[in-house]
Amino acid sequence: MNSGNKIEFVDITERKAVTIDKKCARCKKSICCSSINQKIPAPKSIYDFDHLLWQVSHENVNIFKDADGWFLHIHTVCEHLGDHGVCQIYEERPMVCREYDNEYCEFDESIEEASEFFSPLTNSSKNIVKQDLKNGTNVSKRQGTLEA
Repeated sequence: MNSGNKIEFVDITERKAVTIDKKCARCKKSICCSSINQKIPAPKSIYDFDHLLWQVSHENVNIFKDADGWFLHIHTVCEHLGDHGVCQIYEERPMVCREYDNEYCEFDESIEEASEFFSPLTNSSKNIVKQDLKNGTNVSKRQGTLEA
């Protein structure tokens, strides 16, 4: 940020009435506010898969592949999510939240259902990955076969 930019602090203790679109108002689980989906490069090497195995060895971390590519899925609830799934900083929410398009979201279909592949990589699926890498199989083209 250069010195010409100014940060405006907002008093978030005063709450105004929040208008939430109809689709979000019907979502009782606040699904999009309960995880982070980070796009990652398609794994192609032993190093790539080893790195994925390390990532999914952590609690609440999964990987999935859908039409948009590969993603790291981290289940973690936003600290600004209040009672009944209402954002406590809705009027001042971050740009990533403002730009989120819920035209087709997890309210319509879960990540697990919509993905070609979704897995925390269990021990059996880790063995499949290792065997494919040993045999030279392109694991990134697998569709759903690494599920438990």
